[in-house]
Amino acid sequence: MSRFLLICLGGAAGTGARYLLSAWALEFFGPVFPFGTLAVNLIGSFLLSVVMYAGIDAAVLSPTMRLALGTGVMGGFTTYSTFNFETMKYVQDGAWGSAALYVTVTVVACFLAGIAGWATARSVLGTY
Repeated sequence: MSRFLLICLGGAAGTGARYLLSAWALEFFGPVFPFGTLAVNLIGSFLLSVVMYAGIDAAVLSPTMRLALGTGVMGGFTTYSTFNFETMKYVQDGAWGSAALYVTVTVVACFLAGIAGWATARSVLGTY
């Protein structure tokens, strides 16, 4: 099976898992706080680190399996896990300034992009 297809199948599995976990958290905890999103991001960050360590440092996963699990499953589950892993690698490499810059720019820029997207959609679609 091609890497591309494995990544796509993994992405579908990750997306389904994200939906199920988020729905369960909403039902269990209620809508007072986005516990589902928090759980997905925490679990995804943990699992992507496991996959990357197993695939790169311990070399117990083939490159194809690492891509299927990391890019596919975890990419479908949460992209925050990738952001976390990349930031963690900066810290492990002693590049604290790069890590801080990446976190700051990502959080602020994504927030501003969200505001811009909302404003654009509102101006194009009108107020409902």
